[in-house]
Amino acid sequence: MKKMVLVSFILICANVLEAQNKDLFEKQLFVLGEDTLRCRILTPINYSPAQKYPLVVFLHGSGERGKDNEKQLTWGADLFLDSLNRARFPAIIVFPQCPENESWANTIRTGIKDSLGGFRLDTTAPVKNALNLLLHFIDTLTAHGGIDKQRIYAGGLSMGGFGTFEILWRRPDLFAAAFPICGGGTPEKVKQYLPRLPIWIFHGNADPVVPVGNSRLMVQALRTNHANVLYTEYAGVGHDSWKNTFAEPDLLKWLFSQKKTKN
Repeated sequence: MKKMVLVSFILICANVLEAQNKDLFEKQLFVLGEDTLRCRILTPINYSPAQKYPLVVFLHGSGERGKDNEKQLTWGADLFLDSLNRARFPAIIVFPQCPENESWANTIRTGIKDSLGGFRLDTTAPVKNALNLLLHFIDTLTAHGGIDKQRIYAGGLSMGGFGTFEILWRRPDLFAAAFPICGGGTPEKVKQYLPRLPIWIFHGNADPVVPVGNSRLMVQALRTNHANVLYTEYAGVGHDSWKNTFAEPDLLKWLFSQKKTKN
């Protein structure tokens, strides 16, 4: 009985500690006109206003949409909250939240049964409101200093993976590297990325939601255009390949080693 009580106590403490850690991501609201973007922001340990830090923007999937300004931390936040990672890679981390019934990218489901699962992207449509707000927010952060403009990174999973590919061609001048997970994009737009923009793509080959063909198509297009691309495909892994990605021992080392060439 004592052992059971002890185990229960440990589990409760672990849950409380996790909740406290998530609270390290400060809640922010970015208001532009009549629109509001909800964000959570993690600042470095021993943050100094006199120092410039890398910026990581991570786009969540469709299941984390809403207006609670909490669900977007479900996946990926723990990676950046890890004390060793925070000490080794001091950076400003932003997790924005996309509202319900919106998306990061102009994704279309055609109903066609093909290797892409019917996913297509409308590159002629205006930028989605949530992504547009995010871009304005990034510009505001960089304008106020504290951000190393040569080390701004984008990543995302599922819906956020599609959003990552889209944000790259929407603002090819902005990012130093990217890591889309189980998403997809538009092959015709890869030429608009910065020359040799480092990009590491991840996908599970048993993904029933966003077929792996979406990432394979983008990898092929990037390699054809001589891009600096890495690709990791997980055998037998379904849609939650982000769990494997966040366990990659070299992900953050690779990410924070990338630096944009000054214009």
